Amino acid sequence: MTDRPDSVPPLIVEGLNFRYQSRPEQALYDVSLTLARGELLLIAGASGCGKTTLIRCINGLIPRSYKGELTGRVLLYGQEMAGLPLSRISQMVGTVLQDPERQILGAHVFTEVAFGLENLGLPRAEIRQRVDETLHYLGIAHLRNRETFYLSGGEKQKVALAGVLAMRPGILLLDEPLASLDPASAQEALALFRRLADEGVSIILVEHRVEDAMSIRPDRVIFMRDGRISYAGPLDGLADVVDYRQVKLPAPVVIRRAAADPLPVFQPALQPDGGEPLVTFEDVSFSYEAGGLNVIRGVNLTIRRGDVVAVLGPNAAGKTTLVKHAIGLLKPKRGRVLVEGRDTRELSVAQIAHTLGYVFQSPSHMLFAPTVREELAFGPKNLGYDQKTIAEGVARATEIVNLNGLEEYPPLSLSFGQQKRVSIAAVLAMRSKILVMDEPTAGQDYWNYRAFMEAILQMPGFAAILFITHDLDLAVCYANRVILMYEGQIAGDGPPAEVLADLALLQRCRMVPTSLLAANLELLAQTGRFLPAEALGHILAEREVMSG
Repeated sequence: MTDRPDSVPPLIVEGLNFRYQSRPEQALYDVSLTLARGELLLIAGASGCGKTTLIRCINGLIPRSYKGELTGRVLLYGQEMAGLPLSRISQMVGTVLQDPERQILGAHVFTEVAFGLENLGLPRAEIRQRVDETLHYLGIAHLRNRETFYLSGGEKQKVALAGVLAMRPGILLLDEPLASLDPASAQEALALFRRLADEGVSIILVEHRVEDAMSIRPDRVIFMRDGRISYAGPLDGLADVVDYRQVKLPAPVVIRRAAADPLPVFQPALQPDGGEPLVTFEDVSFSYEAGGLNVIRGVNLTIRRGDVVAVLGPNAAGKTTLVKHAIGLLKPKRGRVLVEGRDTRELSVAQIAHTLGYVFQSPSHMLFAPTVREELAFGPKNLGYDQKTIAEGVARATEIVNLNGLEEYPPLSLSFGQQKRVSIAAVLAMRSKILVMDEPTAGQDYWNYRAFMEAILQMPGFAAILFITHDLDLAVCYANRVILMYEGQIAGDGPPAEVLADLALLQRCRMVPTSLLAANLELLAQTGRFLPAEALGHILAEREVMSG
């Protein structure tokens, strides 16, 4: 997709150091790398380790939009980037952000994809041709005339990518591009990235879903820690140099390495008891547009005390729409939703918030306060809690999601993964009876998402927890009930070991079996329930000792 010469590497980064103006610590330390034409480079590392900062240095947003102290240099096709205008850089470097909400500006898909081309002053006929070619290339031509507001998170991510590819950049920066995609769409996207690289586009893929990214055999891998490059080399060497508790590696690798670590097996506090109904859907159907297609239809389900529910399903299956009915943001067009026995049509969103606390998929929909501390205190104040209760709740939530030391930072100055944790902490501080999270692990490194999921599930006070996720392994590790949605209806509902064992059902619902699911199914007769890979390793090691 590029006709630029092969003689000069598309990207050279030399001795890059950077500190944000709003933060005391340095974000990057002496980072250097070279990206060859047609190379696919995977960059991994913990949330806040400097990956996104490096991306901003390469696409010119640092120092133009994000101010701070910058030394070192970035060369694009041999040219010092410091002397190039942002308009010129954007023709060479395309960026897809991890949060598509922050990238999409157009009201309709066609105008969104055409936006960059119009700014280049291209003729209308060429713009129309490029937009249609790109939509077709990505397999989303059917979205051409849709309003972007009504797209699912995964559809928005694909449209954001289309807007970048239509510009035909030689270098493509992908910052957590799989975060909003269902498993099948993620596989398709990864195959697309591999195809783009094979066609000559130079790609930097920043991704926490390392196991997924490994499937397309990146040409090289960089692992970052605390603003520095701690590993740069072939993919096969990554597993030997990183902590398996910090990076999500294939389950067999984790099971083997965890067997040597005498750590306790995680035990959730909540257990299903089939008792008190908390939220009930009775024949619920809903459409966003008058006379439009129903996004959810004929839904009947009950969330009971002790449920830890994973809601799975492909993009646009109706998962978020379902949950927004539970919290009262949407009202059914047909049927009714009951929260603790009361019809949501009779309750305000604020009244429902005492029972259900909701973490939005996109942090930008929630965060606005000048500091993290004020952000976390806002909800409890509005629910009428006293100062002592608010302070205790803020401190507890800060500890659970690993935000200590960031309390006085502006939330929007943090990385996406840190912003996501702030949005979760803001709801934890409200002490709602039911915690509802939409894609809680999006943008999270493996260590952080395990730490806060286990802390949340061991907290007293929650009657039930519900989370929407595309991460099948999150359901395997932490849910005691799985609801599988497809085309607005419930396609499966039951214990994970039953619903996720139906591989034909998973395939129909665009769920892709993982190495962890395979290991759990293989060992289910011995373990009796699904477990994280680390726990499987410990159990197998204990049994080997006892038998031998």
